[in-house]
Amino acid sequence: MAGLVAAGLNLMLTGFTGSATYVSLHTADPSTGGTSEVTGGSYTRELSAWGSPADGTVTNDTAIVFDVPSGTTITHLGYWSASTSGTFYGSRALDTSQTYATAGTYTIAIGNLSESVS
Repeated sequence: MAGLVAAGLNLMLTGFTGSATYVSLHTADPSTGGTSEVTGGSYTRELSAWGSPADGTVTNDTAIVFDVPSGTTITHLGYWSASTSGTFYGSRALDTSQTYATAGTYTIAIGNLSESVS
């Protein structure tokens, strides 16, 4: 069975990146509803600019920088339609959890956040 070709996969990702414009941090698996989002301090969801999908993969086109309050351990990223409330589209676990004894920042460099369909 052939399945979707790159053009079809890219079309799916274009829909995703057009809607999932905000990224969040979570202290546990956000499940299907976006639970366990970081709160406090100067934390906010951050706008993500996505590049153009190619071969069924898309990456962030700008750095994403979060303020993380002290006493927080982050474990997951989430995808949202808005800076507050909005529609939750899903999540992914961080490669390694990170604990902040004091307030700090978590940065995703350009091209380091990627999503793909296959």
